[in-house]
Amino acid sequence: MGGVKSKRMPRAVRERQMLDAAVRTFGQRGYRAASMDEIAELAGVSKPLVYLYLNSKESLFTACIRREAKALTEAVRTGVRTELPADRQLWEGLQAFFTHTAENPDGWAVLHLQARTHGEPFAAEVAAMREELVAFVTELIAVAAREAHRDPSLAEGEVAGLGEALVGAAESLADWANATPDVTARQAAATLMNFAWAGLGNLMDGRPWSPPSGTDAPVPALT
Repeated sequence: MGGVKSKRMPRAVRERQMLDAAVRTFGQRGYRAASMDEIAELAGVSKPLVYLYLNSKESLFTACIRREAKALTEAVRTGVRTELPADRQLWEGLQAFFTHTAENPDGWAVLHLQARTHGEPFAAEVAAMREELVAFVTELIAVAAREAHRDPSLAEGEVAGLGEALVGAAESLADWANATPDVTARQAAATLMNFAWAGLGNLMDGRPWSPPSGTDAPVPALT
C-alpha cells in the first residue's frame, strides 16, 4: 500500500521532500560530507529516484541554494509594508530576515556557509541573492534620504555602501543569533537597528560623521 501511494505522489511533492532532506543534510553535514544515500533515506525515496529527478549532487545542491535564496528574499520583501516610514520599513525587513534565518537554520547554513565555500557555480547563486537584498535595502535608504533632503534626484550610488554594510552586518548577526541560545529574531533585529539607525538617522538629518581633520580625505556626505 505504501509503495503504491509513493508512486502516485505528485512530482512537486516528491521533489519538495527531496529538497527538504537535502537542505537539512547539506546544512548540518556540509556539501562534501553529505551523501546522496543519506539524503535519499531521509527523504524516504531511493537514490536512483533522487538522481532521476535532480541529476547529480551538484544539481541537487544548486536547487537547494536557489530554493532557499528565493524563500529568504521573498520573506524580506513581503515582510515590509512600503506605506510605513523608512525606519519602520527597515525594522520590519530586519525582523523578517532574522525570523526566516532563525526558523530555517539549515537553509541559512546552506546559503551563508556551504555555498560560499565551495566555489562556482554555488557562490554565484548566493551572490545573485545577496545583490537583490542589497539593492532592496539600498533603495529603501535612498528613498528615505531623498525625502529627508527633499532631493528627488539623489543618486542611489551615494547610499549603496550603506546597503552593503547593512546586509553584511545582518548576515553576521544571523550567524551569531543562530549560534547563541535564547536570542530571538526580534532581539537580533533590535540590535542591528540600534547599531545602524542612529547613524542613518543622523545622516538623514544632515549630521553625518566625519573623520578628524588632518587624517584622510573628507568623506562625501549626503547633502
